[in-house]
Parts: sequence; C-alpha cells; structure tokens
Amino acid sequence: MWSNISAVPFLLTGFPGLEIFHPWISVSFFVIYVSILLSNGTLLFLIREDHTLREPMYYFLAILAATDLGVTWTTMPTVLGVLWLNHREISHGACYFQAYLIHSFSIVESGVLLIMAYDRLIAICNPLRYTSILTNTKVMKIGLGVLMRGFIFIVPIIITLSQFPYCKSHVLSYAFCLHQDVIKLACADITFNRLYPIALVSLTGFLDSVLILISYILILKTIKGIASGKEKAKALNTCVSHISCVLVFYVTVTGLTLTHQFGKYVSHVVHIIMSCIYFLFPPFVNPIIYSIKTKQIQNGINHLLSFHRN
Repeated sequence: MWSNISAVPFLLTGFPGLEIFHPWISVSFFVIYVSILLSNGTLLFLIREDHTLREPMYYFLAILAATDLGVTWTTMPTVLGVLWLNHREISHGACYFQAYLIHSFSIVESGVLLIMAYDRLIAICNPLRYTSILTNTKVMKIGLGVLMRGFIFIVPIIITLSQFPYCKSHVLSYAFCLHQDVIKLACADITFNRLYPIALVSLTGFLDSVLILISYILILKTIKGIASGKEKAKALNTCVSHISCVLVFYVTVTGLTLTHQFGKYVSHVVHIIMSCIYFLFPPFVNPIIYSIKTKQIQNGINHLLSFHRN
C-alpha cells in the first residue's frame, strides 16, 4: 500500500491565500530571475575575458557567481511554474534532485565565502607572498575542494530521503523541494535525517562563519599595525565587498532559522517569503555589491558598455 501512495507526486505550494495575485507576484520573481542571470552572467564573462581580472580574488568571485546562478536555476523554474501556470506536481525523483542541488549549492556558497576570506587574509597579512601562495593550481584545488564538500556531504540524507515511504499528505510547504520539508511527510524512522543535518550545519556553515570571523580578526590586527592612514583605508576597502556578501548570506540564514524556530507564531506566507529571500536575495545583491565597490569590475563593465555602443 505504501509503495502505491509513495508513487503519488508531491504538490508544491505557492502563496496560500494569495492565489489571485500569483500572476502579479510571478512578474516580480521573473524580473529578479532575469536580473540574477544577467548580473552574475556578466561577472563571469568579465572575469573570463578581462586579463586584469586574472587574480585569485576574481577566480573565487567567479565561483561565487556560478554558485548563485546554480541556486537560481535550481529554484526558480518550479517557483515560476507554480505562480505562472499553477503547475504544482513534481515527481519524487525530480524533488529529491532539486533538494540535493539546493542544499549542495548552499554549502558551496558558505565555503566560497570562507575561501574568499582566506584570500583577503593572505593579500593583507602576507602581500609579498600572495601570488606564490595562491597559485593557479592551488586556487583550482581549493575551488574543487569546496565544490566536492558541498556536493558529497549532502548525498547521505538525499539517498535515505529517496528510500522512505510516504503515506501522509503529499503537499509540500514551498514552491521548491527542501529536505526538511519533504522529511515531514515520510512514514519511517527519520532519526538519521534529523541528526545528520545538524552535524552537517555545524561542520560547514557554523565552522565556516567562525573561521571567517577569525580571518577578519587577524586582518584587522594587521591593518591596525599599518602606519599610513591612507594605506589602512585602502586595505579595508578591499574587504568591504566580501564583508557585505558575508553579512547578506548569514543575515538571511539567521532570518530563515529564526522563522523556522518560532514558526508557530508567524503565518505560513512569512515562511515562504523568508525562504525566497534566503535563496534569491544573495544572488541578486552579490554582483551589485562587487560592481559598486570593485574598481576593476566597474572598468570592465564600462568597457563592455562602451564597446556595445560603438
């Protein structure tokens, strides 16, 4: 009996009670979607084509932009499908795969922010050895390590998720599949799937945030020892973009966590809005932050725009 029930597709959910506004909401989501694709795509194009951006800092930025694109490509098709076409059904396999990608990219993003902090640490605390420490080979190994951590560590809970029978309601809480949402519908012992994510968050997100904090404590200690006020400001300015992206990521994570923690006190629509902010706000603002605060990227964009005008 369970196998027959488990074969029933999951049903995604838009904004309950606001169905009449779904077409209008979908327009704003589509605009955000296109903006994310264009801005992050432009960053990747500039880093690839502009020889002045062939530095470790920009290689790590390219990984961040690619990760943001991955998160957006993974979540937005089903969101727009629900809002625009009222297409709520999603097969179990597609749901597990989407959950796998969403959670993997989240872990990767946390790791990328960490290695970008490491890049700033080396650039400010050991500038003379910067290029010898962060060689192209080492940058590739670090980037590959971050990607492997994200895409391998999440595998165990997705495998167990796919093996559970589902005999409860098949209605999910969001317009995309999340492990913590799907697992609530399982009719089995889910102890492993409750404990493993806690350990995983501790070993990735929490540890990453602590290491980022330590990196900036060391950076500030080094900057404090710089005699020239102008050089201090210059050193700090190279960190502003990264600090802003770190704050955007961890503030949205904290907001989503608090919403889940005190979920019974807020409406379900608030849960959905916070989850959308978590997945869409960082990819939307990260390229804007780097475009505003990084002169080399500004020059690349201006050159690109002037080239198209001519």
